[in-house]
Amino acid sequence: MRIHQIFLLPFLVLASFSPMAASDPAAIRLAVDQFLRVQTQGLPGTVRYSVGTIAANTQLADCPALDVSLPPGSRLWGQSFVMVKCQAEANWSLYVPVQVRIIADYYVAARNLGLGQSITEADLQRRNGDITGLPTGVLTSPGEAIGRTTSQAIVAGRPLRSDMLKQPFVVQQGQNVRVSSKGPGFQVTNDGRALGNAVDGQVVQVRLNNGQILSGVARPGAIVEIGF
Repeated sequence: MRIHQIFLLPFLVLASFSPMAASDPAAIRLAVDQFLRVQTQGLPGTVRYSVGTIAANTQLADCPALDVSLPPGSRLWGQSFVMVKCQAEANWSLYVPVQVRIIADYYVAARNLGLGQSITEADLQRRNGDITGLPTGVLTSPGEAIGRTTSQAIVAGRPLRSDMLKQPFVVQQGQNVRVSSKGPGFQVTNDGRALGNAVDGQVVQVRLNNGQILSGVARPGAIVEIGF
């Protein structure tokens, strides 16, 4: 599973307290803790989080309810902040530092990998650690890498990222392909030659043996599908 973009939306949780307690630092910490507990559910691996210090002398007006949310454009990943607001008459806001750690499996290159090399299981080595400290897009399952090809040379031990790999071409320029045309109640196959490279699911142009040029979807096995 790719972990790059899980927390981009501004989540919102409402935590209500009595007017005398809501402005107390302990009450604010409790609201933030509840928010983190909800928002980190369902993440891979083991999630650990902590709430930073709120100065005991912080002067805030009493508030009947606290809104806890993520600031726009932020995410719960490593060192971050959450925003605590009073939406009532007091109308104050406070940024609270938090830290979220995710201890999970991730994969590194088991050996030096050359440019354009097809990845096999033997090329992968599993490690376990805090993935919030790793580059964005680090791979956390072998299925994200096996069968793909490297888009750059990768040294042994380097964490694998999604942008280091690309899907292999299932159709290559100049290759003879089978063109399958399907529609309601019929299916016709023709032979042709691919006019470009394409990965699985990508549109590619094909020149049929009669000279006609068609566009279809590339599929494994040198097949191009055309739907009507």
